This record gives sequence, C-alpha cells and structure tokens, in this order.
Amino acid sequence: MSDLDLLTQSLARNVRRWRTERGFTLDTLAARSGVSRGMLIQIEQARTNPSLGTVVKIGDALGVSVTTLLDYERGPKVRVVPAEQAVRLWHTGTGSYNRLLAGAEAPGPLEMWDWRLMPGESNPSDPHPAGTVELVHVTAGELTLTVGGAAHRVPAGASVSFEADVPHTYGNAGDVPMEMIMAVSVPPAH
Repeated sequence: MSDLDLLTQSLARNVRRWRTERGFTLDTLAARSGVSRGMLIQIEQARTNPSLGTVVKIGDALGVSVTTLLDYERGPKVRVVPAEQAVRLWHTGTGSYNRLLAGAEAPGPLEMWDWRLMPGESNPSDPHPAGTVELVHVTAGELTLTVGGAAHRVPAGASVSFEADVPHTYGNAGDVPMEMIMAVSVPPAH
C-alpha cells in the first residue's frame, strides 16, 4: 500500500471514528465544517484525497488535530516522528511547501509545522475556531503575515503569535526563500 493510500484509509477511518465519538451526523459535520456532505461521504469511504484546507476544516469542526486525523498508529505516550515520516500536505512546483512535523491532543489539537515559501508565493488560511492561537518562528528570509487584513513583517530570527480565528495569509514578498516553524493550538470541541 502506498503512503497516499495509507493516509487516505487513515483519514477515512479517523473522520468516521471522531464524527461518531462526537455524536455528529454527516449533516452536522458538514454544517460545522463547511465541507459538503457529499465530500464527507467520499472521505469516509476513502474515495478521495481532499485538500489540506478541507482536512483542516474537518479537524477544526471535530476538535482534533490534522495529525490525529491522519494517524495510522495508536501507540505509547511518547511518539518520535522520524524526519522522513513528516507529512507534506501542501506544495508548489517552485518549491514552496509545508510539513506536519508532530501533533498531539493537549487538551485540544496541538500541531507543529515546517513551512517553506518561495519568493512571491503565499498561502491563505480560513479562520480557525475561536481561541485558536498560532506561534511562528522565522528561520530564513522574511514572512509577511497578514491577519484580519493587516500585514506584519517578521524577519529571520523573529517570532510572532496571533489569534487565528480570522482569515490570515502567510506570504513571501522577498527575493529569497522564507522558512518558518509554526505551532497551532486549537481549543477542544464542546
């Protein structure tokens, strides 16, 4: 089984599991996530590979991390993720990408990401649930972080934290690649 097939099967099983555990019908999850009922059916039947944005919306609606939705192993309390097992969920042909490095439920989803944006590229994000906080540390280049319409320049070596319950965009207006590590903390679903 390929890595993509393994992720598709894990996503199907975990969305179904968490939806059932939360007592959500397909219609309820569709309404909470903004993902159509038809797409949710395809995901739960492992018939599609949804976009990162779709997986994030489902995770936010269920109150679990992307890591939890893609996890194919339930194991001990300590989990080492080898570099080659970090999951790349988004990339462009020019070399921009993000990788989910690790995640946990603490008490809501907590994720750590590795991002790279090539010059001139950006990646928008829909608002996360109220109470979601993101922490970013820029390791190379300069991040242009736009939160709620206001742009903030974050140079290499600097860090930024923000409430991520409004539209936000990660951008690289510079002429060298921008690299950053990001942690996302989402409150548990009620």
